[in-house]
Amino acid sequence: MVTLIDNKKSHAIKEIVRHPEKRNRPDSTRLRKPDWIRVKAPGSKAYQKTKEIVKEHNLTTVCEEAGCPNIGECWEQAHATMMIMGEICTRACAFCNVRTGLPLALDKEEPNKVADAVAKLELKHVVITSVDRDDLADGGADHFAKVIGAIRTATPCTTIEILTPDFLKKEGALETVVSAKPDVFNHNLETVPRLYLDIRPGARYFHSIRLLQKVKELDPEMFTKSGIMVGLGEERKEVMQLMDDLRCADVDFITIGQYLQPTLKHAAIDRFWTPDEFKSIETVAYAKGFLQASCTPLTRSSHHAGDDFAKLRAARAAYFA
Repeated sequence: MVTLIDNKKSHAIKEIVRHPEKRNRPDSTRLRKPDWIRVKAPGSKAYQKTKEIVKEHNLTTVCEEAGCPNIGECWEQAHATMMIMGEICTRACAFCNVRTGLPLALDKEEPNKVADAVAKLELKHVVITSVDRDDLADGGADHFAKVIGAIRTATPCTTIEILTPDFLKKEGALETVVSAKPDVFNHNLETVPRLYLDIRPGARYFHSIRLLQKVKELDPEMFTKSGIMVGLGEERKEVMQLMDDLRCADVDFITIGQYLQPTLKHAAIDRFWTPDEFKSIETVAYAKGFLQASCTPLTRSSHHAGDDFAKLRAARAAYFA
């Protein structure tokens, strides 16, 4: 006997499996996307080549797992953001499309697989991120360090940017990662503190601020970076205060992009910020002292990361000239 399930129902079942903690939430409303947020579907030959290399090495990318709207543009340029330590996260953030549950054991060969893929993609700059691994004693810090070390060995000229979890209650984890000497240490605040309990319930805003501040204390020369989404119900004045908090932690680079709702079970979009609003907040960011700011509707942490890193280094050199 064959049971037929319509596409809409099948999609809903997949989302329940992917996000079991959200299954009993009522569907939220979905706002119509404005023209400025639309992107063309991926499919070029260069995109397919990147996809094949990722598949060949059995790698997970945040581009796919988080449903990034920029995947076509980035993969066409071989800019894939590697997501290490599996595809299952121990957190259940209201905005995130990464699968929630109990992760599998770490793949000891993953550092070498990532390094080999970086070499084959001929990346000059690579972004390495991960799921949250609250199940591990060090939150995965040693694994981050091994991935960084493997890339350094395979392609010494590649600059490395990491986007880490918060390592909450993981003593010594941050020191392990910083000692591996990534070129950029990124940890996203994601939203303003008032919304943390609803949007990022497993995290603590001021712990994340302190994490970024401590990176600079451990290595004053390391570039630090953080980002947020807008459109979740924050007010402009709250974004301004968040920027001040990041500058107090001596963060160099801020990214601000529009939140896009993965499914109807995820947090609803409060509103779409206009391109003019993004331009205005970017101007404010530079006035507050950030060396680099990327604020557009489609801005994501790793979007144009290589070009932005070059600008970041140039901005620091000019500042101290």
